[in-house]
Amino acid sequence: MPELTHALTRPVVWQRTDAGVFVHAAQVDGRWWVLRLNSFPDHPLYTFFVDGTVVGDVQDLRTRAPGWDLDTRPPLSPAHRDEVLALMRGLGPYGSELGKPCDGDWCCSRRTGE
Repeated sequence: MPELTHALTRPVVWQRTDAGVFVHAAQVDGRWWVLRLNSFPDHPLYTFFVDGTVVGDVQDLRTRAPGWDLDTRPPLSPAHRDEVLALMRGLGPYGSELGKPCDGDWCCSRRTGE
């Protein structure tokens, strides 16, 4: 599992998932790296996962991870999208990865549909 600081310094080309919460994914060394878009400003902007395990929260990707390309790639194939979303099932609300999912109507439960 990469440490957050190390992962942020690595160049990564992300692909869109076209999903509402898990917005970007990348296969890195055979593992799925996934970004969950949180309800900002109630929570940090993104949470970073590797194969469904939380690595950490990231507030500002442009500054902290300048080598991460989020803008130029096409979306994942339907099969890869299904694989990523199955891997991330149940982790939509902020805090769910810690067993404490946010249930605020103003941020998480309405946005994720969970």
